[in-house]
Formats: sequence, C-alpha cells, structure tokens
Amino acid sequence: MKQYRLQVMVCAGTGCVSNHSFELKEALDREIKKHNLQNETEVVYTGCNGFCGAGPIVVVQPDGIFYQLLKVTDIPHLVEEHLLKGRPVKKNLYTPPAEKTPIPKMADIPFFSDQTLIALRNRGMIDPEKIDDYIARGGYKALAKVLTSMKPDEVMSEIKASGLRGRGGGGFPTGVKWETCKKAHGDTKYVICNADEGDPGAFMDRSIIEGDPHAVIEGMIIGAYAIENVHQGYIYVRMEYPLAIKRFQIAIQQAREYGLLGKNIFAKGFDFDLDVRRGAGAFVCGESTALMASIEGRPGEPRAKYIHTVEKGLWDCPTCLNNVETWVNVPQIILKGAKWFSSVGTGDVSIDPWGGSKGTKVFSLAGKVNNTGLVEVPMGISLGDIVYKIGGGIREGKKFKAVQTGGPSGGFIPESMLDIPVDYEELTKIGSMMGSGGMVVCDEENCMVDMAKYFLKFTQEESCGKCIPCREGTKRMLDILERITIGEGTEEDLLLLEELSNMIVESSLCALGGSAPNPVLTTLKYFREEYEAHVKNKKCPAKICRQLLTYTIDQKICLEIGHGCGVCKKNCPDAAIIGERKTVHYIDPVKCGKCGACYDVCNFNAIIIE
Repeated sequence: MKQYRLQVMVCAGTGCVSNHSFELKEALDREIKKHNLQNETEVVYTGCNGFCGAGPIVVVQPDGIFYQLLKVTDIPHLVEEHLLKGRPVKKNLYTPPAEKTPIPKMADIPFFSDQTLIALRNRGMIDPEKIDDYIARGGYKALAKVLTSMKPDEVMSEIKASGLRGRGGGGFPTGVKWETCKKAHGDTKYVICNADEGDPGAFMDRSIIEGDPHAVIEGMIIGAYAIENVHQGYIYVRMEYPLAIKRFQIAIQQAREYGLLGKNIFAKGFDFDLDVRRGAGAFVCGESTALMASIEGRPGEPRAKYIHTVEKGLWDCPTCLNNVETWVNVPQIILKGAKWFSSVGTGDVSIDPWGGSKGTKVFSLAGKVNNTGLVEVPMGISLGDIVYKIGGGIREGKKFKAVQTGGPSGGFIPESMLDIPVDYEELTKIGSMMGSGGMVVCDEENCMVDMAKYFLKFTQEESCGKCIPCREGTKRMLDILERITIGEGTEEDLLLLEELSNMIVESSLCALGGSAPNPVLTTLKYFREEYEAHVKNKKCPAKICRQLLTYTIDQKICLEIGHGCGVCKKNCPDAAIIGERKTVHYIDPVKCGKCGACYDVCNFNAIIIE
C-alpha cells in the first residue's frame, strides 16, 4: 500500500486547454469523488508541460506516469485502473510498452530526458494560480536572500558575472544593461517585462507566464532592487494571451497580499509595484522603443536609438527592458550563484561580457518534426540533437531540409550545418539568429522560395511604415518573390533581391526591418538551386508553388480502381475536369486553375502533379 498522496497534474497551458483539459479535470474530480479517493488523491492544474504535440496531458506524481492525448471518456477507466488498482493504463502512455517491460516514466521519455531546465524548472510541477505552490519549490527564496543579505551592487555583480544575456533576441548582456540603467541620470526609473511575443509558431514566453508567473515577478523585483530608484514596473503582454494575462494578474495580487509588492516586508524603504499593460498585437511592439510608446498610449512606432532606452525610455526616464525568459533566470542565478550558471553554455565571459553564450535557451519546436513543443537546452547543443534527439526526427520518415531559427526574421539553416552549436555567435555567423526562440523544421516537401515569401509577407505586413527602407523595400522584395513563385521571375530578380536585402539591412530604423531580409538571404545562399529552378525551368521542385505545376489524371487508376467516381469533377471550381461517371476523366489544361482541389479530394491517388 502506497504511503504517499497521489497528485494528478492536469496541463492547463493554452495548447491543452484548447484540447479540453478543463473538462478532463472536471471528469477527474467527479470520478475521484465517486470512488471516495479525495484523501488519497489531489487533482492539480499546472502550466504547460512542453510536450504540446501530445496534449492534452495528465501526469500522475510522484510516480511520473505520463498520459497523452486523453479524452473525457478515458477518465473513468484511468481512475479505476490506475488510482484504485495501481495499474497504469497502457493505452494512453506515451510509449505503450510490451507486456513484460516496465511502465515508462516521464523522465524516461527522450523529449524530457535530454533537456536541462532552469527557466522551465517548475514546468508541470505547480499550480500557477497558487503562490504557496511556488514558495514550496523555493520561490521567493532568492528575493529574501537579496533583500536581507545583499547590497544592490552585489546583486548587480552576480548577474554580470553569470554571463546572462537577453533572451529576447538581441543577446545584450543583462548585467551591463542593468548597470547602465543604474548609472543613468534620473530620480525615477522603470523596469519592464517584454511579453509581446509575436513570432509565428513561438509560444515560449506565453508558456512560462501561464505556468510560472511568480518567477517573472521575483526576477523583476530583484532587478528593481539592484538598479535602485525603481518603484514601478510593467509587464507588457499581447491581448491574444488572455490566459497569461489572467495568471499574471492573479500572481501580482497574491504577491501584494504577501507583502512582496508595494512596501516590501523584507526591506524597509523598498517600495516597488507591478502592473500589466496589454498590447494590441502589433509585431513591431516587440521592439523596445515601440513597446514603450505603446505603454504611454502612443502609436507603437520605433525611434532611432542614438539615445538608448536605459538612458531615456518610458516617459523619458531610464528604463530597463528584459523579456520573460531573461527575468525568470535571475532568481536561480542569485540562489545558486553566477559560477553555477556560467558553467553551462559556451565561451568565456570573465573578461568580455559578450564573450559567450551562458545558461540555457528555451525554444518552441514546430514544423515537420515528430515531437513538437517547448524545449529548454544548454547553449552550445547542436541543431541536430534538438531536431533528432529531442524532436524525434522528421515526420513520416521524410528527409530533413532546413530549420529556421529566430522567428520570421531568422534564417534557414541547411542539413549540412546540423552540427553547428546553437549559440548567439555561431547562428549569427551563418546568417541566422537566436531570436526569442522560435524554431521551425522543414522537410523535403517544403519549398524554400515559398517559405521565404511566407515570412517576408509577415514582416512586411507588420512593418509600422515609419521608415522607407522597411516600408517600401520589403514590399518590393515581396513583389519579386510573388513573381518567381508564379513562373514570371528572371535571373536578374535574384541579384535584385540580394541588393535590396543588403540595403534594407543597412538602412532600416529598427531591428524589424534590419532583420526582415534574413529568410531571403539565407535561402538564396543555401538553396539557390531552388530559386534557379523556379526562374530558369519554371518548376517548383517541392511541388508547392501551384502556378508552376501541371495536374493530370492517371487514366488506369481512375477507371480500374476509382471506377470513374467523379468526385474530382464535382469539386473542381473551374469546371476543368471532363468525363462522365464510371468513365475515364481528364483535366483540361486551359481551364485548370491549379487550385489542387482534385488532388485533395481524390481517394485513389489518381491525380498526378508534375
């Protein structure tokens, strides 16, 4: 008979919530009450577990039994078998074991076992809406240490020595930024958390906030104490993150009730509070000056940075802006020491704060990979290890083609560079960037010209339009890519794309324009043969650009296997398919709009794309 109380941890991050995890908890509560298990079992909401592709997720602790893809109808059987009889239900385990093999634990799953957790240390372990859960796992212990036994300069020195660099994309040394803000003239100073995560496919900051909001708050309080003369901080979150906003607001109120915000109970004279500010979803507001303009109630447009925000930022006061992941690293550095943190990662920061990439980095792993989700890995790990060990390789056994790092402004990295270490310096050398942590995997069925067009379209639409290079240059580049993908491009267009890209990089006002050409530049560099196929041969090797494709029907399959079913003809919007039911069908190339509807609906693989 077990002597400990079971905790059934239900993932309540946005991904699992969208897959009905709230209903799972309700069903678990009903079944546990039905079997009078309330004294032996507790059902707990947690933040994101990270393994988003397997959601909704339930983990039974302390056994570490990991259930995936659960439905409400699975709950009665799970409760009866596992919670009553102690027999984990094999059907929903991540890796269904053979009859005589041990039940796999969460720690045995490669997706989890190959990660190193610092920022995500409380992942799936606490209820994010209960401050006591955070405190029980060492929460606010670093703050108590700082306010009772460390001077502001000592805190500053520890952060500098750790080598922590900004996780929002720029990689600026955090301690240097704090110190510059501290030395700036001004009686009023501010700290801000940038949670305006707008990259397509990125969900790092959202998941941290939803799962561990008090870690962000603790880091910001420590930062305010170290910088000094900071009495107010802001957390800037995009409106598309309602669950994150809710949990931040709950956490702030709890911190106030415990005397951690406002007039702090640990240190006399230290008065610091936090508020949430909501952004309207403009991608450009992830840029520091545009973000601060938005907080002030002005249009979110960047300004030239000949005067830095640490000197004149929010309301022209010295302001220190760091992103979510940067702030959550701070408490652990204070608790375990700079030496501990800097022992992870690459390079040497003892002489030059820009001399290395220390600690871990959180990535959202998405695209054509088996294990999609949120991962935290040590700086310096190879791209190949992320894609194949943690990500489980490419779906359906297809061939790896490229991985994009750094979000829509990042570059595409080919298979020949999978051994490259993932850190700030190495990614920049090959034309990509760390960015905030987006990572999109492409396989052989991805057209690199189309991918470059997709991401450039995003950044072009999100341009604030303030500066001509970004506003007009990206539009001109997009026009060229559009022509190439419909077979109207020329070889001169490739040279023009490179020329425009370099001009935009050198002359744009902010980093949005300055990095927007990266997807185009890297695909031109590493996948130029695909551009040439589109331009010279008017073909798309990946069979994605539909205007360059030819659709025909295999007559033998159509008649002998499909029996002339006519489904393709019925669904063709251009009336381009000829043939009566139970006879061979043909596609009129003149009428065919190349929409692909026939290919999508054919159940017999009779549609041939060339």
